[in-house]
Amino acid sequence: MQLGNVLGSVTAPQHVAGLGSHRLLVVQRVGIGDATEDTCEVAVDLVGAGPGDRVLLVTGSAARQVQETRTLATDLAIVAIVDSIDLIEGMAPRVLVTTRSAS
Repeated sequence: MQLGNVLGSVTAPQHVAGLGSHRLLVVQRVGIGDATEDTCEVAVDLVGAGPGDRVLLVTGSAARQVQETRTLATDLAIVAIVDSIDLIEGMAPRVLVTTRSAS
């Protein structure tokens, strides 16, 4: 699971039946400290999220394990709207930095 921000919606009046009738939203993945990724993606909305919402995303085959998406052609689904994130003091996430040596 990953966190994301909803940036907008996608209107697609004609689409394959495999997308069902769920709304499609534009999301940007974020980290705990609000660090964002550079790319945006389209996710199937299962919970009624909207622009500005922080959401919980599931990807890949996990996106098709929810009852509502078992038959949908999706690999990214919004499964929760996040109200708050509580971290244990002193247990902030760490960022691992790897460097590639020149060879």
